[in-house]
Amino acid sequence: MKRLWAPWRMEYILDENKHDSCLFCDISKTGKKKVEDKKNLILYRGKHCFVLMNRYPYNSGHLMVVPYFHTPDFGGLSDDILFEFIKTVNRSTDLLKKALSPDGFNIGLNFGKVAGAGMESHMHLHIVPRWTGDTDSMPIIAETRVMPEHLNKTYAKLSRLFSKMELS
Repeated sequence: MKRLWAPWRMEYILDENKHDSCLFCDISKTGKKKVEDKKNLILYRGKHCFVLMNRYPYNSGHLMVVPYFHTPDFGGLSDDILFEFIKTVNRSTDLLKKALSPDGFNIGLNFGKVAGAGMESHMHLHIVPRWTGDTDSMPIIAETRVMPEHLNKTYAKLSRLFSKMELS
């Protein structure tokens, strides 16, 4: 019998919904210290939003773009924030193409719990790189997703590119 180890999943299972405050607000306030950003998987900090890796990804390189402004949807976001937000999404997909060579992307927002939002109080956009053949029957049959690369290795690969990111 073959075994598939996904040790980070237990952290997610045991930690689900245990935050009294907003996780994204807490993470964004940790400052710009490299150690804290690496711990929180933050790849980029802009003026109005930041990019971080999803700690419980659907695929390798699964990123989230998050505005600093706390809102469950687009309400209250200024034109400047929205512009930087979409430019950051665009630049992030460019960098993911360069680093991981995906065949495509799933990009989406989930507003509200019924829409699948796990963190419904603070909007964020998911960028999920996709490769031909990256889905099989494991998630359905074994409720297990196969991740081909460890988070820390993907973070190291992406952080080199994101450290030079410019939105112009």
